[in-house]
Order: sequence, then structure tokens, then C-alpha cells
Amino acid sequence: MKIKEIIAHLEAFAPPIYQEGYDNSTLIVGDPEMKATEALIALDCTEEVVDEAIKLGCNLIVAHHPIVFKGLKSLNGKSYIERTVMKAIKNDIALYAIHTNLDHVSGGVNFKIAERLGLKNVKVLAPKSGLLRKLITFVPKAAIEEVKNSLFEAGAGTIGNYDSCAFSSEGEGSYRAMEGANPTLGEIGKVHHEKELRLEVIFNVADENKVISALLSSHPYEEVAYDILLLQNKHHEIGSGIVGELETPIATMEFLKKIKILLNTECVRYTNVASEKVHRVAVCGGSGSFLLKKAISAAADVFVTADFKYHEFFDAENKLTIADVGHYESEQFTKDLIKEILQKKIPNFATHLSQVITNPINYL
Repeated sequence: MKIKEIIAHLEAFAPPIYQEGYDNSTLIVGDPEMKATEALIALDCTEEVVDEAIKLGCNLIVAHHPIVFKGLKSLNGKSYIERTVMKAIKNDIALYAIHTNLDHVSGGVNFKIAERLGLKNVKVLAPKSGLLRKLITFVPKAAIEEVKNSLFEAGAGTIGNYDSCAFSSEGEGSYRAMEGANPTLGEIGKVHHEKELRLEVIFNVADENKVISALLSSHPYEEVAYDILLLQNKHHEIGSGIVGELETPIATMEFLKKIKILLNTECVRYTNVASEKVHRVAVCGGSGSFLLKKAISAAADVFVTADFKYHEFFDAENKLTIADVGHYESEQFTKDLIKEILQKKIPNFATHLSQVITNPINYL
């Protein structure tokens, strides 16, 4: 199996187009055509992780955090980033990162944390906009079902828990086939009028190529008229953070102690207890302070995340309890998530979870 095939399975789950603009979720080092031996899965890619891959015979490292965020102007080993990249290149090891796109998808990083915390009725906390498109096309009546079904199979027409969603309205189209054309209906040189249906379907931007290909292959006309509109609707299955509910509310301090065990963290930094019991919980793996207002608006009792600065803790204003569990600690189970994705898609491909603790922070 080639490295590009491994990547294709990961990106089918978390399309790169869902990543933040600053991010670098991609194949950072390596030839996508190279045959993959085994994969090592890590939260971070460091020199020690590359050494581990060499020892295990892995020529692919899949990490959550990209080793390269910004462009490198030189490769001479002056930083751990350059040394890591150089060592990977020297040993013919490919480096792939799957970061904020994995954070944003349904079933991604935050859902994994929610699973460990036992949260139910989980929803995206801050849905993203600009990720939906509307396809409008015009189809002769006799071909409408074939075209619709083809579009549905390509991923169009899914809204929340509903699929096969479409709207059609009747009208009349006209055209004149010129010399060299091969019209399905009508004659060369004569204006033809045809009863058509205006068909509208919504699709994810990640599926655009598949949807257009499905349209062109199923539509009976030689030249297919269609429009693609950018929608600003929020995509309620893609976005930052999640909010969910505990099956049974528990005392806040008891919940904080439970977090420490479930997330295997040495330290939980928390603000004043805002409510006696915890029922609704907001979660954001990694740096989540930017979602505090969203967590408050969602009526969360506790917000589990990391990397809050001193003055940001005041912003809770006793409206909820912030539980800062640490960046590494909040995302350490991402390795398990990546392994699960790959095992489900390619169970016979060998994957290893890195045993290197890449957390740069120590606790006394």
C-alpha cells in the first residue's frame, strides 16, 4: 500500500479543507508514491519519535501536530524542527500531520474527549460557515431520478440526520444546437424547447469534485448547465469544540476529580465553582480559550480545555467553571482515534502508538 493511499483514508474522515488557515495538515515530508511499511502514530513529531519509527521499521509517522507550521528557509539543524525533518529525510520516513481538520470533524478529537468523559447528546459548540455549497442544475423530466440518485451517492443532499434532500421546480428550457453538436434532444440548427426540472441540492465543499463528476456523468445533455453557490449557513457537524451532557449530574468538585483520572492529568487548573452540580460540559482539545463565550452561551457548567492565560480565567465571571487540564493531556488520546480510523479502513496495515511522551511540560 502506498503512502498516498493511507493518507486518502485519513482525509476521507477529516478532509484537509476543514483545517484552519494557519494550519499545515498535509504530507510534510516524503514521497506519496512510496510504499508504506508500517505507520507510527504520535501526538507530536520529534527527533525521539523519528528514532522510535526507525527502531520499529516504520516509514510513515502520522502526527496530530504538524512539525512544520511555517516555511523553513534553511535545513541545517539549528532547531529541533529542522533536526527532526532532516532525520526523517535521511531515513526515508514520511511525515504526515492531521491537525485542526481532525479537531473540527464530527467524531474527531473533541468527540474522543467527550467519549472518555461519558458525555451524551454531543453537538458542535461553534459550527463553521462557508463549508456548504448549493448546486443548481436543469434536468429533463425523464432523467431527474437518475441524476438525483447519482448526486446523492456522491454525497450531495445530506442535511443533519436527513439524506436524499433535494428541491425541484418545473420550467421550460430552450437551446439551439449548432454544427458539431450532438444533442440528446432537438435538431441541429433548430431552437428546441424542453420541459425541465430545476434541481437544487446542498453539499459539503469537500465533496465538490465528486458531486460535479456525478452530475456530468449522469446528466443526459452534452453540455450541462449548472450553478454552484457559496452558502454562509453554518455547518452544524463541522466546527470547533463540542458541548454534551452527563447522563447523571454530579457535584462539580467530584467531576473535576473525575476529569483528572479520566484524562490522566497531573494537574487541573480551575476557576471558582459556578454551580453545585455539573450537567452540561463544553470541551475543546488543545487551546480553547477562544471558545469561552460560546461555552457560556451553551449553558455549560464546566468548560474542559487547555492553555488559558492568567487574565483569561477572570472572563469566566462565575458563569461556568473553567477546567484547564493541559494541552498534551487534553489531546493525548488523539493517537487512539487515528489508529481506530486506520484500523477500520485498513485492518491489515500495521500501526503502532508512539510510546514517547512528547509533553514538554513537567509537574512536581
